Amino acid sequence: MNRPVGLWLIFLESMIMQYEKGKHCVFYHRYHVVWSTKYRFKVLRGDVQSRVREIIRRVCSENDVTIISGVVSSDHVHMFVSIPPKLSMSDFMRKVKGRSSYLIQREFPALKKRYWGQRFWGRGYFSTTNGAITEDTVLQYLENHIQNPTGASR
Repeated sequence: MNRPVGLWLIFLESMIMQYEKGKHCVFYHRYHVVWSTKYRFKVLRGDVQSRVREIIRRVCSENDVTIISGVVSSDHVHMFVSIPPKLSMSDFMRKVKGRSSYLIQREFPALKKRYWGQRFWGRGYFSTTNGAITEDTVLQYLENHIQNPTGASR
């Protein structure tokens, strides 16, 4: 069976480029994740919004999570991320919400009046893989959300 070697290598490289590699695995895990502030209070503005974005980026970096796209709206967060197989979605969300809640309430004491009980984020989160819809659809949705932030996306 004679195959042109150059063409075959280009085909393999193009297929492998979209996958990510762990120490013992190759994966392609893309998740669209959404979570909101407790009571959907619109507090993610100005310095609080910037700090939440910074904390999320740091937690993702520490856990080898790649942020493909994301939006921090006034009362909720959208993220399209690639999560390695060693980290479950629930553990990732626990780390992101837990660390950001703790640091935000410590750094912005005025929020404690609104969020008594040490809970900054609402319970739970929404998560979906991009198997039912294309990745382009999710990215287009997030891009439109950036351009037209309505504050409510239910």
